[in-house]
Amino acid sequence: MAPEVLEAMLPYLKELYGNASSMHTFGGQLGPHLRAARRKVAELINAEPDEIIFTSCGSESDNTAVMSALEVNPQKKHIITTRVEHPAVYNFCKHLARKGYRVTFLPVDNMGRLSLEAFYKALDDETAIVSIMFANNETGVIFPIEELGAVLKERGILFHTDAVQAVGKVPLDMKTLPVDMLSLSGHKLHAPKGVGALYIRKGTRFYPYIIGGHQEHGRRAGTENVASIIGLGEACKLSMERVGRDYDYLSMLRDKLENSLLANCPDARVNGDRGRRLPNTTNISFEYVEGEAILLRLDEYGICASSGSACTSGALEPSHVLRAMGVPFTALHGSIRFSLSRYNNETEIDKVIEVLPPIIKELRMLSPYGREKK
Repeated sequence: MAPEVLEAMLPYLKELYGNASSMHTFGGQLGPHLRAARRKVAELINAEPDEIIFTSCGSESDNTAVMSALEVNPQKKHIITTRVEHPAVYNFCKHLARKGYRVTFLPVDNMGRLSLEAFYKALDDETAIVSIMFANNETGVIFPIEELGAVLKERGILFHTDAVQAVGKVPLDMKTLPVDMLSLSGHKLHAPKGVGALYIRKGTRFYPYIIGGHQEHGRRAGTENVASIIGLGEACKLSMERVGRDYDYLSMLRDKLENSLLANCPDARVNGDRGRRLPNTTNISFEYVEGEAILLRLDEYGICASSGSACTSGALEPSHVLRAMGVPFTALHGSIRFSLSRYNNETEIDKVIEVLPPIIKELRMLSPYGREKK
């Protein structure tokens, strides 16, 4: 968490710990603070405060958006998404397919770019919702949300985008971005884990996913997680102030890391479109080695990386994103994702550049594929 976020949260964990939905003054006094946090979240994406509902995370926001569209369009049984979505959408849509819904998983090319031809072909009168991420969580590739949204708006089809990776990294303007619902998550913005939000465009028909109390104007039941909501608001305020500076800084760190590793590690490749992507994410395949072995060796140096989405990092199966991109078998298992933030520095990048090439060389010597290649 950002230090400013923690400082903003502390009063709500100690003195102001009341239930914001209570009738008594002790809890009721939190209302203005929640409204201020909602306003800060809205301002980051240029939305209206009453278009924001607070959730527990990006996954809940994603599930809520998809289920709401199906509830308000019960006669429509078709969902369109992609083969490279975050598990919060990808696995949820597979679950819905088992329940009888018809799901189209759009393909991508070998650079992770969406097939627009397949998108246009998939649309039909039974389509209840299209859910396509703004930017991929494993490669950072940005999808053409503006173009897709314009088509869907003309056809009156609901459009949701999982923007968890993008919010705070690139500017977003909901006054011009043609989407009906958008998901974001606090821990990607240096807010605490366990808090998120769902943007719902004013006028969009909506049905709640969590049903119970009157919280969030009846759109999401459950006692408000006040401290984390305050933290999310503060994090959005910081991101709005820094998004331009952070973009340039993170791009510089990412490019230095990528270029050095590609220069010093033979048979390495960057996965994804290097021209249209987020500034903080790089996914690199090192052929003839296992990604898990790389991660374990990096961990010995205190370097934290991933072999895919954190939501699937416990699985031994190769990334469904990279499989969809057609990454060759020799590189598929040796793919590592580095995610950078404003709190990383060049010294840390230099450390990775120093230790990783020898790790790759050593692991290839131990690998039968690597020895055969040599």
